[in-house]
Amino acid sequence: MNIYLRRAAPLAHASVCASRSRPAIPRINTGSEAITRNPGSFAPRTLALAVLAAALLGGCASFSADGGFGAIQSATQSRIQKDVVWSRDEASRSQTQVRIDALLAKPLSADDAVQIALLNNPGLQAAFNTLGIAEADWVAAQHLPNPGFTIGRLTRGSEVEWDRSLQFNLARLLTMPMRADIEQRLFEQTRRGLVLDVLRLAADTRKAWVVAVAANQSAQYRQQAMEAADAGAELAHRMEQAGNWSTLKQAREQAFYADASLAVARAEQAKLQAREHLVRLLGLPNGDTLQLPDRLPDLPAALPALPDVEQRALGTRIDLQMTRLQTDALARNLGLTRRTRFINVLELGAISNSSNEVPLQRGYEISFELPLFDWGQTRVVGAESRYRQALERARETAVNARSEVREAYAMQQSQYAIARQLRDEVVPLRQRISDENLLRYNGMLIGVFELLADARAQIAAVNAAIEAQRDFWLADADMQMALAGKPGKTALTSVSSAPADSAGGH
Repeated sequence: MNIYLRRAAPLAHASVCASRSRPAIPRINTGSEAITRNPGSFAPRTLALAVLAAALLGGCASFSADGGFGAIQSATQSRIQKDVVWSRDEASRSQTQVRIDALLAKPLSADDAVQIALLNNPGLQAAFNTLGIAEADWVAAQHLPNPGFTIGRLTRGSEVEWDRSLQFNLARLLTMPMRADIEQRLFEQTRRGLVLDVLRLAADTRKAWVVAVAANQSAQYRQQAMEAADAGAELAHRMEQAGNWSTLKQAREQAFYADASLAVARAEQAKLQAREHLVRLLGLPNGDTLQLPDRLPDLPAALPALPDVEQRALGTRIDLQMTRLQTDALARNLGLTRRTRFINVLELGAISNSSNEVPLQRGYEISFELPLFDWGQTRVVGAESRYRQALERARETAVNARSEVREAYAMQQSQYAIARQLRDEVVPLRQRISDENLLRYNGMLIGVFELLADARAQIAAVNAAIEAQRDFWLADADMQMALAGKPGKTALTSVSSAPADSAGGH
């Protein structure tokens, strides 16, 4: 019976068996002379010890009850106060669907939209399965591979020789703590990456909801502007036919009506795109059951001051935590590579051959590489380069994080100031002007076209206020995401409005 036990560095070939290929580097073998002993005194004891060690080491690892998903749920609750569910069977899917139907039965708020996305988004549910893959790799790293058994029969005349071998991968055994530690770090990195995916989906859904509601609200005001332009164009047409209005003025009113009609068409297109984008994020088969509110939520009374926003981001951003885990793993690999640069292969073999004509033959052999051509420098240089690369990537991530959070904070503050100015100053001024012009029209001091032109200007101001309010809520979502990870950018569909003074006859 040949039982080969092999020790190798993590990157070395770990296959051990009775007949095995030699590496390119020369190796020295020192073997003992054949000795005659009791045939039953060695093999059973060695086999029992090997099997016992394999059983003890292979049975110490198992899968967790929740697959590590509980940490993702806790992180989601602590950061955005929302539930996240991993639907792995029909029962959990049915319970989730009941909750989704209850949220869709009423006009959908931003928080409800985020909750539905976290429960129902197919892409997120698919990503959760990477957690199971990472945990399987971690558990496998803590298990020994199954042993292999071979038997050979050789004949020489009347002599019959039996060669039996039981192979164990000693490299897997000796490197098991290191491999288990690496897989554990990869599992934790996967889990933090999933938390970041959850938070990014929540931010994208909130932004998509804001864009969809703003598109609805803007489309309503575009329709009012078109109705005012239609009235002006019809009146101009009648006056031009009666000879009381020039052809040039009538053409201007008609052109303004055409521009307003085009703006309405674009607004309806933007409304459809925004709604379907939200439907996709929510994971709904269609948007028929989706009810959106008529207007965006009001601006907050004030924004909280964040003087230490950069330090807060450096302490809470998940992408920085993932970078630190990766750098630590590479540092461990670098240290191991430096320690094993000269001895990459070390094998110990116990030999036991039996024959019907000669006594039992037993012995041992030790095999190792001579570092004549490869001194391990290539592996060390490669490991050092990967480690230095990870350090620079970590520094880049930290620099970008500080810049991104500063930018997000500045955008949130500036968009808030713009939205408040439009809401508190521009729109009230337009309303006051409109009221004054209505009094002047009743007093026959101005004509109907001046009144219509003023109404169009007021609608344009309200539209600008809606867009500024939308941009603030988008900037607020980017700010919250910047504290957790790299914020995404939402592409907006802008609807150009006609100038207020492009018609009106004055």
